[in-house]
Amino acid sequence: MKKLVIAAAVATTFLSGFVHAADAKPDNEVSFNIGAVSEYRYRAISQSRLDPALQGGADYVHNPSGFYAGTWLSTIKWTKDAGGSGDIEWDIYAGKKGEIVKDVSYDVGVLTYVYPSNGLNRVPGFADANTTEIYGQVGMGPFYAKYSHSVTNLFGFVDSKNSGYLDLGANVELPDGYNLALHVGRQTVKNNGAYSYSDWKIGVTKEFFGVNFGLAALGTNAESKLYVTPSGKFTGKTTLLLSAVKTF
Repeated sequence: MKKLVIAAAVATTFLSGFVHAADAKPDNEVSFNIGAVSEYRYRAISQSRLDPALQGGADYVHNPSGFYAGTWLSTIKWTKDAGGSGDIEWDIYAGKKGEIVKDVSYDVGVLTYVYPSNGLNRVPGFADANTTEIYGQVGMGPFYAKYSHSVTNLFGFVDSKNSGYLDLGANVELPDGYNLALHVGRQTVKNNGAYSYSDWKIGVTKEFFGVNFGLAALGTNAESKLYVTPSGKFTGKTTLLLSAVKTF
């Protein structure tokens, strides 16, 4: 999330000046989404033990102000793999989008990742998995730069408050309804430097029959002996990821 989503914040377009009535958006919009992925990766680290996952969420946006709020859920396995429990990630977020000047956009907000009954705080060497980040993004055309900053411990890492994630990328419209997504990122884990890593992604999406299908290649330079499943498989290895999401 968003996690890759986020798989995660709401995409809206903000217009200034006069617009044609046919192009005007309603003041309030609510949407829902449901989907499946061949593997749930967040910041290119597998959250689902390299297995498929089911996902879904709901979003609200107030177009005149740019305020938005939403929630999103996914099946996971990593909290159990770390010695805790639980099989759901539940994200709750809110923020505001708009234009700084013409063609330069901003997006600021807060995102909380909830792992119900994860119990990692009872596992030696772990903190509670629940995490809250604040974030800010600036965009120009297809390009964007986003920074997320944890105001709690980060995903179960002890003494990791004030960790950060830098996300640089572009979303480019291609002919025939295809969209190209390019991304590089850097996760720093405060006071747990061995777990810091960089990641990358190249993906293409297109809508067929009302469903948005995606194919992406992604990977990391994370330490392969640290990010592993219980059977020893590297959760940050380079892979191809398939996704299908229906929004209504």
